[in-house]
Amino acid sequence: MSERASQARRAEQRGPREDAQRVRGVEVRSERREERSAVSDGRLRAVALGGGHGLHASLSALRQLTTDLTAIVTVADDGGSSGRIRSELGLLPPGDLRMALTALAGEDRDDAMWASVLQHRFGGHGALAGHPVGNLLISGLMDGFEDPLAALARVADLIGAVGRVLPMSPIPLDLVAEVDRLDPDDPARTRRIRGQSSIAATPGRVRSIRLLPPGAPACAAAVDAVRESDVVVLGPGSWFTSVIPHLLLRELGRAIATTRATVVVTVNLVPQAGETPDFSPLELLRVLQEHARDRGGLRIDAIVADVDSVPDPKGLHRFAHDIGARLVLSEVAADDSAARHDPARLAAAYRRAVQETEIEATEEGSRWR
Repeated sequence: MSERASQARRAEQRGPREDAQRVRGVEVRSERREERSAVSDGRLRAVALGGGHGLHASLSALRQLTTDLTAIVTVADDGGSSGRIRSELGLLPPGDLRMALTALAGEDRDDAMWASVLQHRFGGHGALAGHPVGNLLISGLMDGFEDPLAALARVADLIGAVGRVLPMSPIPLDLVAEVDRLDPDDPARTRRIRGQSSIAATPGRVRSIRLLPPGAPACAAAVDAVRESDVVVLGPGSWFTSVIPHLLLRELGRAIATTRATVVVTVNLVPQAGETPDFSPLELLRVLQEHARDRGGLRIDAIVADVDSVPDPKGLHRFAHDIGARLVLSEVAADDSAARHDPARLAAAYRRAVQETEIEATEEGSRWR
């Protein structure tokens, strides 16, 4: 049997999850946990989705739990060095891919040196000003190989990466947002803003986001990674431009909706100017679920949040209880910055989220047998 046929057969055997049927949902989850109690023995298959500094944070934490790690990266960046490369060459924007690769770089001296080289940004005022070396290297390899996955694998080998990095789509994507102006008396209060960099820089409150082109394909390897994982992590990061877009691709959004993995959502430490300036953690979760409705919904097994970043812990506990999720409130911010996650603390929170969800599912499954 071919590999493609084998994958199709495995997907067919898995089938969609029936979240509306509580008994069946518990039975499926408990069976999955008994087959794959992987976090305690280092066999955890983890997938993290996002982009930029947020994805770098989740990868830096997850690599402390496993080496079987896949990063799935947004490809809608149209600003800075990535935007220039995308505009001039028509390639995938390399910046977020570079950030994910460096988060997974090996720890020996040569690996660290090459990771540092990838992050080095040219100064001056010439044609190369503002370009990181890694963006140029990744773009050169993608242009030469004509296969972004092969190019990323070569860079991963160069820096001894502990996992792999995949784009969410094999083609560059665009984002279109509906943004409300802050002035409620403005007759043209809601505006349509196109482009990730423009969305982030536009004052107001983002209402919704969508992807162009319509029906864009997902990276097949990314879809398979989600389907075969033990834990899927969404966030932290730019909520509308780095986290939510993964749910909007048809194949990828459906894979997230039907995966048997533990789905963990990491809420941001602080609101982000330009995207979520006044969003509470509860609002972040609600808007995430709203955008997932057209792709089969989003079941959340665990919510990870910093204990000092939640203004209404009781409200967040109620929300988690209502959707059947476990809330992990702990100190995950760095001591030197309330806006940055500490990798070791975040890793401990992820371990706790997965283990406690496994235990709960096994206990519920036993009661329903």
